[in-house]
Amino acid sequence: MKKQTIKIGEYTAAYTSVGQGTPIIFLHGFFGDSSTLKPLIKEFQDNYHCISLDLLGFGESSKPNINYLIETQVNFLQQFITILKVPSFYLIGYSYGGWVASAYATSYQQFSDIKHLENIVLKQLILIAPAGIRDDKFVGRYNHLKPLLLESPLIDFGLIIIAAMAKLIKKDKEIKFIREIRQTLLNQPAAKAMISNRLKPEDAVDTVEKNIHEIAIPTLIIAAENDNIIPLWHSQTYADLIPQASLNIIKEADHNLIHSHSQKISQFIKNSLDCD
Repeated sequence: MKKQTIKIGEYTAAYTSVGQGTPIIFLHGFFGDSSTLKPLIKEFQDNYHCISLDLLGFGESSKPNINYLIETQVNFLQQFITILKVPSFYLIGYSYGGWVASAYATSYQQFSDIKHLENIVLKQLILIAPAGIRDDKFVGRYNHLKPLLLESPLIDFGLIIIAAMAKLIKKDKEIKFIREIRQTLLNQPAAKAMISNRLKPEDAVDTVEKNIHEIAIPTLIIAAENDNIIPLWHSQTYADLIPQASLNIIKEADHNLIHSHSQKISQFIKNSLDCD
C-alpha cells in the first residue's frame, strides 16, 4: 500500500488508505509505523475503509524535535481526522497506538463539544495489547538500549565488528536485531524520546488509568496471554475501569500477536462490530 500525505499545520501526516465502507482508523505500536498493521488491515479492507496512520515521529510522518507526550499524538490524530473529514469511524490501537487511542477516547467528548467537530462520531474503540497503564516495574527496563541512542559512528562501527564476530559463533541474528533496533530509534524520535525521558516513576505524567473510566463508548480489549512487553494485567486494568469494556485473551500469544494471530484478532473484532 502506497502512503499518502497531508499537511497538519507545520507537520506532515503519512498514512495508507484502502477499501470502502465505514472507516476504521488503525494506530501502530512503539517500534512500528502504519505498515506494521498490514496483516490486520488485510482482514478488513474488503468491507471497511481502512486508514492506517504514521503517528507523529514515526514512519514517514514529520519528526520534530519535541517531547512526545501522548497529548501531542492525540491532537495530531484529531487534526488528521478533521482534515480527512472522517464523519463516523472505529478506532483500533495496538500497544503504543492503544495508549494513544484510549487517550483520544477520553478526550472525545471535549472534541465533540466543539462546533465544527460535533458531527465526528467515534463508534467503537478496539485496544490490542494496549500500553498506557502506569507500571513502575518499567523503570530501568530499557536502560540497556541507552547506548543505542548515541548518534556516533563509533557505535555503528562497533556493531559491525561485533556482527562479524557473532557470525562465527552463530549469534548473527541477535546482533542483526540490535542493529535494527538502533536504526529504528535513530529514525523514530518519538521512540527515542520515550526511552530517554521516561526513566523514573514520576515521568509517567500521561498514563491513562486515572481517566479511562470516562470512556463512554463500547470498547473491545484483546490481550496476549504470554505478553512479556505489555503484561496481561495492563489489559485487565483497562477492562476493569472502562464501563462498556469486554476483554478477550488469546492463549499462548505474545506481544507479536498482530502477526501471529491476525485472523483470531480480526474475528474478535468482526464479532464486536457486528453487534454495533
